[in-house]
Amino acid sequence: MKFGLLLPHFGEHASRHTVLGGSRLAESLDFDSVFVRDHVVYEPHSGIEGEDTTFYDAVTTIAAIGAVTERITLGTGALIPFRHPLNLARALGTITALSGERLLIGLGTGRFDREFESVGLGGLSRLDMIREHVEILRALSSNGVASFDSENYRFSDVSISPVPAPGLPIWYCGGTPASARIAVDEGLGWLPGRITLETIRLRRDTMAKRAEAAGLARPPIAVIAPTRIGTTREDALAGIDVPGLLTWANDFGKWWVKPESGRFETAEDLKGSLIAGSPQDIIAEVEDFREAGVDHLIFDLRTQYDRWMELIELIGRDVLPAVRRPA
Repeated sequence: MKFGLLLPHFGEHASRHTVLGGSRLAESLDFDSVFVRDHVVYEPHSGIEGEDTTFYDAVTTIAAIGAVTERITLGTGALIPFRHPLNLARALGTITALSGERLLIGLGTGRFDREFESVGLGGLSRLDMIREHVEILRALSSNGVASFDSENYRFSDVSISPVPAPGLPIWYCGGTPASARIAVDEGLGWLPGRITLETIRLRRDTMAKRAEAAGLARPPIAVIAPTRIGTTREDALAGIDVPGLLTWANDFGKWWVKPESGRFETAEDLKGSLIAGSPQDIIAEVEDFREAGVDHLIFDLRTQYDRWMELIELIGRDVLPAVRRPA
């Protein structure tokens, strides 16, 4: 199992110090990865973000991190298909050439029509665009040259160098049943964001059956999990708008496995979509994610980015050594 951090490259705490300094600190404490999100028009949402609209570009940010670190994985969760795949391939190839083979690219369709309309992509099939991004990135990574002819992209014998290394890990981001099926069918990892443990278990089992039927291995699973650390679980929960998260889960978590009551009513009902407690509580919750089949857990500390450097050290010192297992 690997462990990463969602970087504060958005909101009021985004800065050179938190992004670059935090990444260097995470690497020194043996975190496996750092991850960024992606927006072209950023409007804070989801109930756990402030009002500040600062947002550092995803690809530019991982390029900068690559320049000041040596080995930590540079992840995206998720890149949205705002960029032409040839532009994206060129950027990722450049990062690989300058920083080494340590990219992990999550791709997702995004949630907001307004963003796509703002860049002239309104009305297009985002899922088709994702599939075509994957096909084009794989062709360029393998051969350095690609041709393509679709409604979205049309080019012939385009050669790019440098390109991402062959075998570039590509993950499909989303929490729906369809997203898990797509991950299996396209040979991608699966990377949901906020999602409950019971839902992860269900997706894991359906993915395993689908993969077995096709003679494939089950794709790896990663999760970006909202995390809040306190002296006790009660202390941690006191800093979270739990009623707001429950409302969000009932309104937007329609693909999640429901509690026996049929509605999300308590913090325990949110287990997995929220990690909260003391370092010892966090250790126990990590084991729950491991049992559910999660291969890569990314801590999302956005409700505590005001304590960012302190919490990197806390997790690195008190949690990671306890949950690491010999290879």
